[in-house]
Amino acid sequence: MLDIDSIREERLKWLRWKNIAPLQEAILSLPQIKPSAIEFEDEVAISFINLSAHHKQQINETAKMLKPWRKGPFRISDTFIDSEWQSYLKYNLLEPHFDLRDKIVGDIGCNNGYYLFRMLKQKPKRLIGFDPSPIAYSQFQFINHFIKSNIVYELLGVEHIAMYEHKFDLLFCLGVLYHRSDPVGMLKSLYKGLESGGELILDTFMIEGEDEICLTPRDRYSKIPNVYFIPTIPALENWCLRAGFASVEVLDIRKTELSEQRKTEWIDHQSLEHFLDPDDHNKTIEGYPAPQRVYLKAKK
Repeated sequence: MLDIDSIREERLKWLRWKNIAPLQEAILSLPQIKPSAIEFEDEVAISFINLSAHHKQQINETAKMLKPWRKGPFRISDTFIDSEWQSYLKYNLLEPHFDLRDKIVGDIGCNNGYYLFRMLKQKPKRLIGFDPSPIAYSQFQFINHFIKSNIVYELLGVEHIAMYEHKFDLLFCLGVLYHRSDPVGMLKSLYKGLESGGELILDTFMIEGEDEICLTPRDRYSKIPNVYFIPTIPALENWCLRAGFASVEVLDIRKTELSEQRKTEWIDHQSLEHFLDPDDHNKTIEGYPAPQRVYLKAKK
């Protein structure tokens, strides 16, 4: 059985890596100033009264050190972090389908915690994010330096959920499943991490079709190297049922648009426009169906 504390201790050492240590030093050097207002809307916005020009510059320079910013947007004083993903589109789509009040909630693959910060408005009992990325963790620390929330960020992955210290009333797993070579095994881990009657909110790539089949890209999908299986909705429902879930409800189906994922000055790599066939945006650059996502809720 995995020793979670030993894994935590080992992964905290990642923060001393030569590319991460300067980020940690910059975050520790941030001014200890109390915001005048914090808003958890489409932008997670942090405002100050009479912030000095020096501190504004320090905040901006630290934010730029932390690129690439994939999830957001965030605004800290005069610094607007225009993330690659307009993450509020996904959050606002899902929000009518969950109630977090007094619940223990986990976000698997939480990136920098954008969704977790948005969830604070519903006053959950406990919020825990899981993501083994020291850069995403550092971005979370940067934002939380000013918000000072009680969100717990674990440098752990989905494989640790079943052995975690407690079970969850609600788990979110957004944009992770297609990165796993054993999707049913991953869903079983999520199932084991839930309390009886607990719910999973999941989003993943899908392909059209009524058959219980999936696309298995030979090399890359939309230039992404670690995409293994892209199911039809019937196949995805079967995966959930095989993992033990009692029921599966499809919440929505959405094609990923250029208005949701795009290149900005806050990322240094390509984005969706470069991943699609330039002559036919219904196809990826490899000739597969263009990214389309299904959002579902599965109940234990």
